[in-house]
Amino acid sequence: MHPLKHLKTINHHKWLVFVHCWKCGLYKQAFLHDMSKYSPVEFWAGAKYYQNGVRSPNNAQREAEGVSTAWLHHKGRNKHHLEYWVDYSLEDGQLAGMEMPVKYVVEMICDRIAASKNYQGAAYTRHHPLQYYNRGKDHYLLHPKTRALMEELLELLDREGEEALFRYIRTQVLHNAKG
Repeated sequence: MHPLKHLKTINHHKWLVFVHCWKCGLYKQAFLHDMSKYSPVEFWAGAKYYQNGVRSPNNAQREAEGVSTAWLHHKGRNKHHLEYWVDYSLEDGQLAGMEMPVKYVVEMICDRIAASKNYQGAAYTRHHPLQYYNRGKDHYLLHPKTRALMEELLELLDREGEEALFRYIRTQVLHNAKG
């Protein structure tokens, strides 16, 4: 059981997301990101299955118990997770990704960058978030418009870095989404 180490990891992650969201102009989301991580169901599972900050405790809980109750709680309360937007399609009744509002796609990008920084530590490069996405993208249930925006933003990060990405999000992506 490692509650203090887990708390430090959560706080560091939240700080990184705060900075990234702020640079994009998502001020409210900068403050509110991942508040559910402090709830008992998420926090104590994270403390119990703490992984020294190198991988998610949700995976360790899933391996030990067959399900991650912390993840089920988390994804159902945080709209920046693509899994929050999975529903049954009216066309065929199959599970499908619904279109995510742009502000949550942007928050998801900020979250992925921060998670990569947390897990990679000093080895982090701007290429890690796209590499991580590419490893699992065939399994993601994403709406085509959400997928296209997510890939556009991750590819921009990969090519040009954070400052170019955040400027583009602030001046183009979010500006156009509001108007």
